[in-house]
Amino acid sequence: MSHPLDRAVWNALTTRLSPFTTPDSDTLAVRIDPGVGVFLAAADGSPASVARLGALARCHPGAGLVEAEGSPMAAVLPKAVPVVRRIALVQMMATTLTPGGRDLPFETLTEADAPAMLALATLTKPGPFRSKTRNLGPFIGVKRDGELIAMAGRRLRVDGFTELSGVCTHPDHRGQGLAAALSRAVAGEILATGDSVFLHAFDGHDATIAFYRSLGFEIRARMTYTVLAD
Repeated sequence: MSHPLDRAVWNALTTRLSPFTTPDSDTLAVRIDPGVGVFLAAADGSPASVARLGALARCHPGAGLVEAEGSPMAAVLPKAVPVVRRIALVQMMATTLTPGGRDLPFETLTEADAPAMLALATLTKPGPFRSKTRNLGPFIGVKRDGELIAMAGRRLRVDGFTELSGVCTHPDHRGQGLAAALSRAVAGEILATGDSVFLHAFDGHDATIAFYRSLGFEIRARMTYTVLAD
């Protein structure tokens, strides 16, 4: 049997994140609200599921699929929707965190922070982040002189697992341990609920992978992120 995180998008959008799917999602294919994110997934590789996947992709452009590298589902693509690119990811997971870290004053971000969150994510590009991605949170952040300079939060939720995501720091404030402190805070809260914590990082970004390893994460699987045309 496959691991639940091999199909994290499908398993999240059909369970704990089902309230965030589009009204036209169904048992054959699901699409997260485009204002919240980009994720799209099919139930399986059957012609009916693939056709439904294509219909959702055309109705809600700019989608992305994340599937385990080499799995049959990684090759399931809707017809008539061009592939922009395929990106290799690593999926990392932690059940405990390494000792250490620094105390850091942070605050839970609210709807009032939405413009600043989107601006910071747009500048730093931690991964797909949309105007309502914050609703998948909570997100926490650090502000200096009223400016949001770093944040981290949650994204996909599969039974027993919650994803750490949206970790980013303004370029003018890097090297101060902000990302590590915020990641530890979010991951610690997730672990305290009984969930394991996972994340996705770009394969080949050795510094990023080493950073997360220093917090207690290890690579669980390699994934393929397929970006479809707008």
